[in-house]
Amino acid sequence: MSDTQLRTPKLLSVVAPVYDEEELVEEFIARTVKAMAEYEFELVLVNDGSSDSTPELLDRAAAADPRVRVIHLSRNFGHQAALTAGLEHAVGDVVAMIDADLQDPPELIRDMIARWSQGADVVYAVRKEREGETAFKLATASWFYKLFNKLAQVDLEPNSGDFRLLDRRALDALLAMTERSRFLRGMTVWVGFNQTAISYQRDARHAGETKYTLRKMLSFSLDAISSFSHRPLQLATLIGFLCAGFAFVLIPVVIALRIADSYLPGFGTITIAVLLLGGIQLMAIGMIGEYVGRIYDEVKGRPLYLVRTRLNVDADELPLDAGDRVGEATRS
Repeated sequence: MSDTQLRTPKLLSVVAPVYDEEELVEEFIARTVKAMAEYEFELVLVNDGSSDSTPELLDRAAAADPRVRVIHLSRNFGHQAALTAGLEHAVGDVVAMIDADLQDPPELIRDMIARWSQGADVVYAVRKEREGETAFKLATASWFYKLFNKLAQVDLEPNSGDFRLLDRRALDALLAMTERSRFLRGMTVWVGFNQTAISYQRDARHAGETKYTLRKMLSFSLDAISSFSHRPLQLATLIGFLCAGFAFVLIPVVIALRIADSYLPGFGTITIAVLLLGGIQLMAIGMIGEYVGRIYDEVKGRPLYLVRTRLNVDADELPLDAGDRVGEATRS
């Protein structure tokens, strides 16, 4: 786009989920407010059931600055649900989502806006370096991106996270996807539109500890793959056909050995074959169970999150009526 066609945001929304970040949240708010000073903006912070002093710090920030809008969820619903809550409460025509741990610099949002002003609808940040992370986490992250790109039906940029900026029309398309097992970085790729990347140096954590344990990372990876691929089910079917084909091939072999009086019965061989086939069957049933479980969650139709209180938020002005998404009782 030419310089005369550059877009400028009427209202910028910065959305961040917050969970037990009492050591960082004040610094995060201060840095974000300073970085966004040249724009008309709102900072939407979602308290995901924090058990430390984070809620009080958020309330204090909201009382001091009306641009800081706080949503307290009724309990801990998880990172992706909390981030979705923030996106549904954002009213800006441009929305940036970022974690509050300061590993992703809020100052980079200005560069994202510059890309958006040139015509991009989605701007996602790609990490050049990931300081402060263990070799195990870096290796598992690399394996996940490789596996996801082989199995999934979207092309996810390696080392890209949830730190990204969306135009309102891209965000509305994203929020129209109501599934519970959410993988937002994949969903933002799936909606399409004009997407571009921006690279940055990811900092180490300033304080506190990561909330993503190994169990949560494995669960998140499983949600990501099952949300965008049914190839694990196809793989289970393929393995079943291979085993059945192998068994049919062995039938004439066994008959020939018996005719030649060369058949040597072996308990060990039978045991290994039974355990192998039984293991394959259990794995296939497990894969099917994972998908059935997700279908069950979708059919129940429970809300993705529940709001306890909102500060500096006018529920009647929310786009897509986010209040109705989680039930009328959450408006109080």
